Amino acid sequence: MKERKEMKVVAHRGYSGCYPENTMLSFQNAVKQHCDEIELDVQLTKDGKVVVIHDEKVDRTTDGTGNVRDFLFKDLEKLNASNVWNGKHPFQHIPSFEEYCEWAATVPVVTNIELKTGIVYYEDIEQKTVDILEKYGLMKKVMFSSFNHCSLITAKRIAPSIPVGALIGDTGIVNAGFYCEKYGFEYYHPSYKALNDVAVAELKVHGIELNVWTVNGMAELEMLHDWGVRGVISNYPSVCRHYIDGWK
Repeated sequence: MKERKEMKVVAHRGYSGCYPENTMLSFQNAVKQHCDEIELDVQLTKDGKVVVIHDEKVDRTTDGTGNVRDFLFKDLEKLNASNVWNGKHPFQHIPSFEEYCEWAATVPVVTNIELKTGIVYYEDIEQKTVDILEKYGLMKKVMFSSFNHCSLITAKRIAPSIPVGALIGDTGIVNAGFYCEKYGFEYYHPSYKALNDVAVAELKVHGIELNVWTVNGMAELEMLHDWGVRGVISNYPSVCRHYIDGWK
């Protein structure tokens, strides 16, 4: 049997395939499925509160409408983040990042924090996020990722010890390993569609590890396992966990 490196199971917005994404319910159930890491997204409210939500608008995932940046936190947390599940799950609020961190300090998972600064560049979100991590003693249990690589450079300047990953879409970057090494990014976080044998080999030459999104199909999961990537970011962490455990 071919020997394969064990991959990390990264729960995409928590256990988002079965629970409302980026909610405490989703995170808690991801841990119950023995994920290694949780991926989540942070943005800022009108009053500067770091909150956990993916979209810049609340429309898709809640019963509200409007931009996250236009809500006070006290109003944002009144929205139902399980609205799209049509009553399958009880009311879920949009959590503050501080609420998440208080909980994360009690469980054995690493958190992949996506800084959502690609469309709205939230003022000082990197510093605000690091301040909360320091408060809860999580500096050694996290990484940053972002499609805005300037945000990663900023985060690295504030907290050099926290590893960062360059998020990239379906097309990827040619010479991604060279790029990540040049700017001090420990990880490369592409769509699985952006990878091939040549791209993976180039990344390995430069010592850059891969965390790949969003992996929900078995063919993709096995392909990435063959390549020996560091982690797979999936909406279904339980499926990934069973697959990887089957190779032990």
